[in-house]
Amino acid sequence: MKFAEGLHEERLDNGLRVLVRPHRTAPLASVWCWYHVGSKDEEPGLTGISHFVEHMNFKGTRNITREQMKVWIERAGGTWNGYTWIDQTTYYETLAAEELELALRIEAERMHACSYDEAEFASEKTVVLAELHGNRNDPAYLLHVDVVAAALRMHPYRWPTIGWRSDLEAMTRQDLWRHYRRWYVPGNAVLVIAGDVDVARAVAAARRHFGPIPAAPVPERTRVREPEQEGERRVVVERPGTTGYLQLVVPAPAFVDEDFVPALLLDALLSGGKGVNLMSGGFGRNARTTSPLYRALVDSELAVSAGSALLPTEQPYLYEISVTLREGVEHRRAERAVAEVLDRACAERPREGELQKARNQVLSALAFESERVSEIAHQIGTYATIASLASLDALPQAVAGVTAEQVRAVAERLLARERRTIGWFVPTEEP
Repeated sequence: MKFAEGLHEERLDNGLRVLVRPHRTAPLASVWCWYHVGSKDEEPGLTGISHFVEHMNFKGTRNITREQMKVWIERAGGTWNGYTWIDQTTYYETLAAEELELALRIEAERMHACSYDEAEFASEKTVVLAELHGNRNDPAYLLHVDVVAAALRMHPYRWPTIGWRSDLEAMTRQDLWRHYRRWYVPGNAVLVIAGDVDVARAVAAARRHFGPIPAAPVPERTRVREPEQEGERRVVVERPGTTGYLQLVVPAPAFVDEDFVPALLLDALLSGGKGVNLMSGGFGRNARTTSPLYRALVDSELAVSAGSALLPTEQPYLYEISVTLREGVEHRRAERAVAEVLDRACAERPREGELQKARNQVLSALAFESERVSEIAHQIGTYATIASLASLDALPQAVAGVTAEQVRAVAERLLARERRTIGWFVPTEEP
């Protein structure tokens, strides 16, 4: 699919970018409102505030209660949700096309009229802290957080999207309100409407609901460049548990970098091909049963599962390999097996048959993850926010053109031993 084909773009006077993409396979409309703010736009002392603000923005506005929001969408036969990640925050409704104006009304209210009631703030802080507590009871998550923090010394991608507990506990309602008013401005947002819609009517409806919102300055960002890693780093987490985990990360290119597509093929060769839609499982998947990682770890009975993730990000992030060990297997044995797979990828060009298989897997994933109207709208909004639709539409052709030497060269740069950060979760007996 070419996402820009048939796409209509309009810029409202207040700076809001409106993108309308007709897709008439079902009588549905999907509305996504994207804000170019995520955990990378935070600072120490306020980590997790973007995610906390997202929670508060489901608690009602000056004109719509939280109960009305929920009931109206359900009555329209729709679904709705949102999420915050390192680069962006988004909210969406997918519902009957005839109810398009309802979704636009809710999102316009969310952009400028959220209530931030003091009692709701206190209640939601408890919810966010409980979510954090639940995450930290997951050994794989706990290890991931510590490995990322060791791999990135300066870049704000280094802290978890949910934030650090000490920051969340100290956060005030006024902190959240300032963050909301700073970043939730029309010029920092992209409104996407996709589905069984008429372009002119959709634009007119967007203008009617969002046009009255005043323009405001878009905050300036300070771009942090992570220093070059010059040696292997290690993390060991020992806590009560029953299962051992191994994670290995290396610095990875941003989505628009020339190394990203060869790295996407490299990941397909190591673990199996994936797409670039975060909504459709793009945060990482288990290795395919015919992949080198699966054969080296699962078939050899060193691990219960193994997987990898190369994520589309605005700035350079990390490529991750994660392993769940079998009971009784030493971490060092599994680490040695992973290292052998990576070292081989650095030293040898993939055979053409292997590379074509990887291309086919990635191209299939790109096609399958953009079948539904919600996924189409998601992709348009994601890449309009962090990169460009042109770079997304160019992806299939770029994948088809990657050579074996490009993959080997990227492997040599990305997977070198001095660029690796390795983490072990070592379970201890319950106290």
